[in-house]
Amino acid sequence: MKGVNEPNPMTPTTSPHVGQINALLAERGYQISEPAPDTLSIREVASGVTIQAVVEGDIVFFTLPCIVVPREKITLEIMTSMLASDNGISTSYFQIYDAGNGNVAVTLNNFCKVQTMGPDDQDDILSCVNFLMVDVMSAHALLGNLTA
Repeated sequence: MKGVNEPNPMTPTTSPHVGQINALLAERGYQISEPAPDTLSIREVASGVTIQAVVEGDIVFFTLPCIVVPREKITLEIMTSMLASDNGISTSYFQIYDAGNGNVAVTLNNFCKVQTMGPDDQDDILSCVNFLMVDVMSAHALLGNLTA
């Protein structure tokens, strides 16, 4: 068994690509669930790392949460290292979201455009997921000293 499709009630989706993306990633060994319409939770089984994917039209947005910390922990020094061109993260990008109660979530993000779900689109989707899995190692090195 390569991947696991969690046995949960499937929510209705509006994008025709969600089911195809789900099947593609499950075939490659990822555990996939659909927590909301047009949304996939992609879990790498061996590491437990989870990526959220949201399909909006023909664009698939991938988000990998790295850490949630108090807002004041994100200093100028940390921001500079996150934005540096030589930080080891070459294909993904950071975003910071308000997580409530004075906290922020730092995420790694990537995206791709899906056209016909042909081989090129499949390669783009798999590449985005793979790039995030690789980049999260560098992200943890950059953010490893931050603690809640």
